[in-house]
Amino acid sequence: MKTIKIGQSVIKMVIISAVAATAVLAVTPDKAPLKYPDGELGKMIKLGEDISLHTDTHPLTKDYVNNKLNCASCHLKGKDAKPGTGKGIATWIGTATVFPAYSKREKTVQTLQNRSNNCFMRSMNGKRLPIDSKASIAIASYITWLSTGMPIAQNAKMPTSPLNTKRWADKSKHFAKIMKKATHTNYLNGKTLYQAKCAMCHGSSGEGRGTFPPLWGEAKDGSWLSYNTGAGLSKLNKGAAWTQSNMPLGRGGSLSDTEAADIMLYVDAQPRADFDLKKGLNLPKGELGIYNSTVLKEKHSVRSNFKAFGLDISKIRGDSEIK
Repeated sequence: MKTIKIGQSVIKMVIISAVAATAVLAVTPDKAPLKYPDGELGKMIKLGEDISLHTDTHPLTKDYVNNKLNCASCHLKGKDAKPGTGKGIATWIGTATVFPAYSKREKTVQTLQNRSNNCFMRSMNGKRLPIDSKASIAIASYITWLSTGMPIAQNAKMPTSPLNTKRWADKSKHFAKIMKKATHTNYLNGKTLYQAKCAMCHGSSGEGRGTFPPLWGEAKDGSWLSYNTGAGLSKLNKGAAWTQSNMPLGRGGSLSDTEAADIMLYVDAQPRADFDLKKGLNLPKGELGIYNSTVLKEKHSVRSNFKAFGLDISKIRGDSEIK
């Protein structure tokens, strides 16, 4: 009888494992679910998808964006042309399964809406969406829909998709070591590589071209074009990890460590808006506590971002133009 029970237990474990594996594989990078839900939920998901593609011009979000980026500028389209389904780091596939999740940056347990709304302060160089606004719910609905069929996998260390967690952690540590050894020579190599491999899409001065997003600099009216110094891509190691995973477009993974590191050393050394947390908080007077974070003061500049890796931006660039 014991042998039979053990055998049955093994069979049950195999079946459970197979079901779990099927759930994980139900949605994979580069492919969103095939069907939207019916009714109001389906409408909300479609709205979130539309906002993700046109964040800087959409009526519900344009007033909260202060540059020329969209959610899809970082969370790239997959083969299905939907934002956030690309195979590289920053895919939204699986993201909803980890929330609520702990964030080291805010030092609190964050919801999915917390996470996406905070991107408006950093990557969008704007202000946070009100937490229960239609736009905030729509974006969260779309991201959640992309995880249809995947098991819950809450993360006690990092608020990222289970498809990204190890990639982000490993690559961030790897590129941090590389960046700490960067020199002016690496900067010059990054400039050369940028012109050869990136300028065709993003412009020789980082201004962007057509549907391809800007990477730095100001518009003619003085407004900033791209992400500020509080965004993930502005951090040298994370920027290099994202770039190696996603660029050149359609050929992610083709850049060597040196190429990815030097390109982002150059890109992140260019002019961009400073980050001041308090300026990005869109909260009623006296209600700072509703911002889900124990970190209420945070400032960054190009210079401070380089200093975090023991680098002097003046020496890296060979001048002292950046604060």
